[in-house]
Amino acid sequence: MSRDAEHQFWYNLTTGQVEEGMVSPAVERVGPFETRAEAENALEILRANSAKWAEEEAAEE
Repeated sequence: MSRDAEHQFWYNLTTGQVEEGMVSPAVERVGPFETRAEAENALEILRANSAKWAEEEAAEE
């Protein structure tokens, strides 16, 4: 069951800190993540997703 955005975790791109709820402006944060641990690994998750999408896009061409 997904929690509402105020009770999920976000990674602040400016400070590098994990925040619970939408504390910072949207342009400074990524998420939401279900757990603090996921948010702590946000940059790795974003890199992995980006690489996966690039591969999928290249395969479509």
